Amino acid sequence: MKKFLLVALAAVAGLFVYRQIQADRAEQDLWTEATDTVPAGSSTSA
Repeated sequence: MKKFLLVALAAVAGLFVYRQIQADRAEQDLWTEATDTVPAGSSTSA
């Protein structure tokens, strides 16, 4: 029974770490998009 609880705890901890990494990656992508320099001569209007 103790082994099962240990495995379950490890799985929950792994899930928490995975979600934290995904959240950090998403935040970094937002910062990259917000601070990305626009090349000269490019136009967003059609």
